[in-house]
Amino acid sequence: MALTDLCRYPIVQAPMAGGASGPALAAAVSEAGGLGFLAAGYKTADGMYQEIKQVRGLTGRPFGVNLFMPQEPHTDPAAIEVYRHQLAGEATWYDTPLGDADTGGDDNYEAKLAILREDPVPVVSFTFGCPERAVIDAFAKVGTYTIVTVTTPQEAQAAQWAGADAVCVQGIEAGGHQGTYRDDPQTGGAGLGLLTLIALVRESVRLPIVAAGGLMRGAQIAAVLAAGADAAQLGTAFLACPESGANALHKQALTNPLFVRTEVTRAFSGRPARGLVNRFMREHGPYAPAAYPQVHQLTAGLRKAAAAAGDAQGMALWAGQGHRLARELPAGGLVELLAGELDEAATELTTNLQNLKNKRSAS
Repeated sequence: MALTDLCRYPIVQAPMAGGASGPALAAAVSEAGGLGFLAAGYKTADGMYQEIKQVRGLTGRPFGVNLFMPQEPHTDPAAIEVYRHQLAGEATWYDTPLGDADTGGDDNYEAKLAILREDPVPVVSFTFGCPERAVIDAFAKVGTYTIVTVTTPQEAQAAQWAGADAVCVQGIEAGGHQGTYRDDPQTGGAGLGLLTLIALVRESVRLPIVAAGGLMRGAQIAAVLAAGADAAQLGTAFLACPESGANALHKQALTNPLFVRTEVTRAFSGRPARGLVNRFMREHGPYAPAAYPQVHQLTAGLRKAAAAAGDAQGMALWAGQGHRLARELPAGGLVELLAGELDEAATELTTNLQNLKNKRSAS
């Protein structure tokens, strides 16, 4: 199976964990000719399976499921305790206790693998690391296409060695968590822009590339395809769709003039993630330790309380750099619009290249 066999258009809906990428959004995108994705992160294995069944009831087209790789704790417990004290005022303000930072970091990985091997889905992707070859081989045997998220050429080489069918190349422009294999506190927040990363990965591996990072328009999809990608993955663009499970405050914030820029922060989860700059990020980002998923668990109740109180200044407003270009359209309509824009951009590019060729011939 080739990547291009999975969908009519080279448009992949990013798996956004935390509720945004549920069955309704994934099915709508797949039905319209893109490749929809469920985000299994932060869900129980049974919760993931129930959502898979819902997607199957909504569409017969291919879709994917994204898994978080287990995270090994490497953080000094004292650093987490210091951050807990830092957040004490937030707990008082929202009248909610801080979460337990020691509830484990495997995200029910093995149980989810077992379900996906027993009842296969068309595509499985991985974030925060690369699975062992045996895991990918097992998926190959049941006909599942595998994609590994990478942020460097070295990570792409590791994915190729492990037998992945494709890589999702994530540029620094992307919203939400960076999918790095190793969260290095010395380089957290730094990264490569998407076009540069595509070029570097193309010269490092012979795998199909799904390009991700700040893409919001069909012309941008055309640009990454011209740069060597086989498909484009969009997350923030689908966040504002009615089928998205994102909180209404989150959707409104994408184009709210109050939120003028994004930054990469550890404030909410302990792992570098790009979001709209708000009060919580400004006040706590500089002090958050590199401690995922401990910080995520610590702040979970605060984020829910802020949402319940209608306070976007205390929420994790994940968004890519192109968030101001968000369009509030049904997911299927957005896929069709992006495909039309892609066709227009491709036609214009072909015309421009032909004109350039004619000029050179005339001279």
